Amino acid sequence: MTMQSAPPGNGPSATDMQYYYQYLYPFKPVFHWLNHSPKPGRDMMHRELAMAFRSGAYKRYNSFDSVQDFKAQIQRANPDRFEIGAIYNKPPRQMDSILKADMKPLEKEVVFDIDMDDYDSYRTCCSGANVCSKCWKFISLAMKVLNVSLEEDFGYTDYIWVFSGRRGAHCWVTDKRARQLNDIQRRNVLDYMNVVRERNMSKRLNLKRPYHPHLVRSLDILKPYFVEIILREQNPWQEDEAAIQGLLPGLHDKVLIEILKKHWKMHENRTSEQKWSDIDSLATSQLKHQSALKKSDYFNKLRECKEDLVLATLYPKLDVEVTKQTIHLLKAPFCIHPATGNVCVPITENFTPSDAPKLIQLQSEMETNGNRIESTSLQPFLDQFQQFVNQVTKRELASSKREREDELNDDF
Repeated sequence: MTMQSAPPGNGPSATDMQYYYQYLYPFKPVFHWLNHSPKPGRDMMHRELAMAFRSGAYKRYNSFDSVQDFKAQIQRANPDRFEIGAIYNKPPRQMDSILKADMKPLEKEVVFDIDMDDYDSYRTCCSGANVCSKCWKFISLAMKVLNVSLEEDFGYTDYIWVFSGRRGAHCWVTDKRARQLNDIQRRNVLDYMNVVRERNMSKRLNLKRPYHPHLVRSLDILKPYFVEIILREQNPWQEDEAAIQGLLPGLHDKVLIEILKKHWKMHENRTSEQKWSDIDSLATSQLKHQSALKKSDYFNKLRECKEDLVLATLYPKLDVEVTKQTIHLLKAPFCIHPATGNVCVPITENFTPSDAPKLIQLQSEMETNGNRIESTSLQPFLDQFQQFVNQVTKRELASSKREREDELNDDF
C-alpha cells in the first residue's frame, strides 16, 4: 500500500475514534451507497478509499469486498478520517503489484466543494475558521443555486449535500450518467457552473450580456437575499475605504464614482444599504438635464452593474480541483472533523453548523440512553442518508433491468 504524508489533525483522540467506528459509524448504508446495491459488486470492490491518520500518514488504494471487510479494516486501522475515490478496472489494493498504467479509473460521483473562505471578502460576522448561522446563509444559497441547476440543466436526481464539519459543504452526485463522465466532461460541467472564478472586490465582474439562462435564473434566486444578507447583515461597505475599494470598482461610470467618493467624504461611514441607495439617487441627480433616451441607456448599464455585483457576492464559487478529476479523493460522509469534533452529516438548505452533532455529545447520549443509537441526535441524519441510499439503489436496479431488457431486444 502507498503511504503519503498528510498534515496531522487535532481534536478527538484515537480512543474517541475507536468508539465512534465501533458503535456509531453507518458502515452498511455507506457501503450500499458507494456500491449502488446491497449486494457486493464491482462498484465497491474496485473502489479506492484512502485513510488519513493523526500521525500524519496517508494510506491510499484500500478496497473492500464486503460491508464486514469495510468495517473490520476501518476499525483496525482507526484513521482520523477516510476519503472516497474512483471505481477502477481492478481492485485498487492491487496497485503495488501491477503496472500503474494498468489501473484505470472508470467512474466516480461528480462532486462539488463550497467553502466559506470564498466569501471572506463580504462576510463580516465571522472570520477564519469561525462560522455562524448568519454567514452559513452564503452556503445555503450556494446549495439552492446548484440544486436547481443540477436538476433543471443536467437532469440529475440522486445527489446529496454533506457538511464538511467546519465551514463548507460537499455535494455528491450519484446518478449513473454523472458517475460515468470522463475528466473533460467533468471540466465542462465545472465551466458551466463556475461563473465567479474569483471574488476580487477591486475588480468588476463584467459578465457578458444578455445573461445565459442559467445566470438569469441564478440572479432571480439570489436577488431577494442581497439586501438582507449583504447590505444589512454583513454590511461589508460601511467603512468608506472598503466601499471605495470593493463597491465602486463594480460601477461603469467614472464620473459617478468620483461623485460618490465626494458624497461619502462629506457623510462618513454610511451603511452599505445607504451607500447602495446613494448610487441610484446620485446617478439620478447627475442626469437630470439629460434626454430620456440617454437616461434610459445609462440606468440600464447601471442596473447591469448592480446585477453583476449581486452575482459577485452571492453566486457559489467552486473548488475546481475537487470536481475536475475522476481520481480526486474527498472525505466520506459521517467522518469526524478532526478540529471541531463535528460529524460530517448530510444536510439540506435549512441546516446551520450548530445542528451538527459532535462526537463528544453522541458519546454522552449513548451513555445515558443505554447505547441506543436510534435515541441519539445522529439518528435523524442517518434516516435522511438511508432514504437517499434507498433511492439510489432502487433507481440503479431499475436502470440495470432496463439495460438487460434492451440487450435482449437487440438480440431479437
